[in-house]
Amino acid sequence: MHGAKSLRLCYKACLEFLRVLSVVAVVRGSLSSFRGCLLRCSLGLGLAAGLLPAAWALPSYQEVRSDFRPSETWLLSREGEPLQRLRTDATVRRGSWTPLTDISPALRMALVLSEDQRFYAHSGVDWAAVTAAAWGNLWNTRTRGASTITMQLAGLLDEDWRQSGSGRSVTQKLGQAVAAQRLERSWRKDQILEAYLNLVPFRGEIVGIDALARSLFGKAPHGLDLQEAAIAAALVRAPNANAQRVAQRACGVWRDMLRAQAPKNSKNESAEANCDGLEWQLSQLLQQRRWPASEGEAPHFARQWLQRVPDPHKPAEQRTSLRVDVQRLALRSLQQHLRELSGRNVEDGAVVVLDNASGEVLAWVGSSGSLSQAAEVDGVLARRQPGSTLKPFLYAQAIAEKRLTAASLIEDSSAQIRTANGLYIPQNYDRSFKGWVSARTALGASLNVPAVRTLVMVTPDAFFEQLQALGLRLPESGGYYGYSLALGSSEVTLLDLTNAYRALANQGRWQPVRWGAATLPAAQQVVDAGAAFIVGDMLADRNARAMTFGLDSMLATRFWTAVKTGTSKDMRDNWVVGWSARYTVGVWVGNASGAAMHSVSGASGAAPVWAEVMDFLHANQASRAPQPPTGLVQQSVRYGSDPQTGMPLESARQEWFLPGTAQAEFRMERSSPDSAAVGAGRILQPVSGSVLALDPDIPPSRQRVQLRARAGTQRESGQWRWRVAGDTVPAARRELGRGPEAQWMPWPGRHRIELLGADGKVLDSVELEVRGAGVR
Repeated sequence: MHGAKSLRLCYKACLEFLRVLSVVAVVRGSLSSFRGCLLRCSLGLGLAAGLLPAAWALPSYQEVRSDFRPSETWLLSREGEPLQRLRTDATVRRGSWTPLTDISPALRMALVLSEDQRFYAHSGVDWAAVTAAAWGNLWNTRTRGASTITMQLAGLLDEDWRQSGSGRSVTQKLGQAVAAQRLERSWRKDQILEAYLNLVPFRGEIVGIDALARSLFGKAPHGLDLQEAAIAAALVRAPNANAQRVAQRACGVWRDMLRAQAPKNSKNESAEANCDGLEWQLSQLLQQRRWPASEGEAPHFARQWLQRVPDPHKPAEQRTSLRVDVQRLALRSLQQHLRELSGRNVEDGAVVVLDNASGEVLAWVGSSGSLSQAAEVDGVLARRQPGSTLKPFLYAQAIAEKRLTAASLIEDSSAQIRTANGLYIPQNYDRSFKGWVSARTALGASLNVPAVRTLVMVTPDAFFEQLQALGLRLPESGGYYGYSLALGSSEVTLLDLTNAYRALANQGRWQPVRWGAATLPAAQQVVDAGAAFIVGDMLADRNARAMTFGLDSMLATRFWTAVKTGTSKDMRDNWVVGWSARYTVGVWVGNASGAAMHSVSGASGAAPVWAEVMDFLHANQASRAPQPPTGLVQQSVRYGSDPQTGMPLESARQEWFLPGTAQAEFRMERSSPDSAAVGAGRILQPVSGSVLALDPDIPPSRQRVQLRARAGTQRESGQWRWRVAGDTVPAARRELGRGPEAQWMPWPGRHRIELLGADGKVLDSVELEVRGAGVR
């Protein structure tokens, strides 16, 4: 180390001696003596350089090329096809290393004419240019300069010289001359020119010809024409000059190129005219950047991949888990379907595809791209209300806890559930009730009231813990969400939700999504395997969802799949998430701004995209129903008749049960005739003392309070009347309806609801309070 330091001091002393000697030699006209002295000193330094450590040696062409690091990283598909380019170095803009054969011949000619006209003749130092420069310095006249392309490359390869700025002292230039001669002995001319074009700074943060060509001209280096080549060559000499100065120099280079191309003894009279408007054109070029920081088909995934799969070597290319065909199909399908929904106030969407076994991401579409006003927002990671897509986890928990079976009957009727903040009154999507239905039908048809009744059995806190175990990181507690958690009042990401469904596909075993080659932790059994299987069977049953979606909906695939839709309040978000034997696919459609869509549900918004992606995945691959876990029991079940209609509640079928829960018959007990009139005329709903809150997201004209009384005989009940009591109530609003049931459109305030008999006497009354914005 000490020897290296001494040699470097000796080297600098020799260069200083040569600086003084050069002036003396030029004054005396003894250029040959100066050249000989320089060569002898160079030879001595060259011999000494051989004794230096490897770090002092000039790098080889192969070393320079292998050490070259673009500012961009290309993300490749698992098949090796480029999918996304992303800028990963904010300090410099450097493109790919470009071989000389892929650089425009016009640029090669422009650079040699501008910077080093005897490049192919000298051996690193242009002695004629040195002589001219020395005389120019002596007599204070302007010359082209003596620095050759090889000398400039030597300066770019040495860190000290590169950091010293654009100005070079005589000592540094002589050092570059020595290094240039050594480069010429070990590098070919084409390698020198190629390395120079890839390493030279052009303007601002732009380094190398690839970055310049793409940033200023929007094309690859091989496509530069004569004018563009002249501009590039002019920027080498004055990278940060104003447009006027660059235009003047570019014009001169352009003329030199035209003369070099023209036959001898001919004149190119158009060369001067071609420079008209060049300054204006340059002012436009220098203000814009045509090379975006991100370009491709998976921008959101690329950012996540580079964050989650860091590579200390920072390779220019990284192979990812994406399948190029699935990624492109998912993006194309999403954009096409959103165009078909034009006019319904929807412009955003997201798609994610997971491999059930490995947990790898096979497709990640974060936005609709050019169709969106918020294309940078990643819809796969944005937190949104999932609507009914949480119901499968709720029913799986209730089945696992043996509170329900898939065949159990749940009442789908108006419900008023008392909470700390008043009554919670859930509504179905279509604002109607279906009466007594099985849990299978309730989940398949996505009925809200049965789901809320199920959550009452499970409790919000226990359901919250279940969702947390499935990787759904809810920001608040179960008590915060209350019973609305059954209908997706929390916020989740599409990635977490899809991975939670993947746990159902894997018989209740949850693992995080796999990124790169990282080893995943052991899968956790977070849902009972039997319950997960039964819920999957319920979601695959097209008969179970026929009540809401029909038998031939977009959810009915030609192969086995289990799928669930979801729509958040006021149609702000709609979802479809489902799985096959091998893949889990999640789709979200909505607006990144949170604006409501117009008449777009999960079935019409996200379902077509989900179905197309699933069809593509299984175009040449079967998907069969999974095998039931050990211990499950399958047996026939039949249902009794509806007490009011006399029709069977549901059709007989084969049903799956956990051990110890099997039951062959499900029926509702009829009331005895003698008890039909007991308590007749009593108001069952609403409960006196209720506090009702109008929902600001539902139009006031669509909000109703269900009024229900215990019926007596048909004749008697038919003559009952409902009314709102009070002298301040307008007469037109007092009468609410006749019979044992009616509906009331509420308005803010304290009210008394009365039920009157045929004789006009009050049979029963309740008092309640309505809060929120009223109907004007």
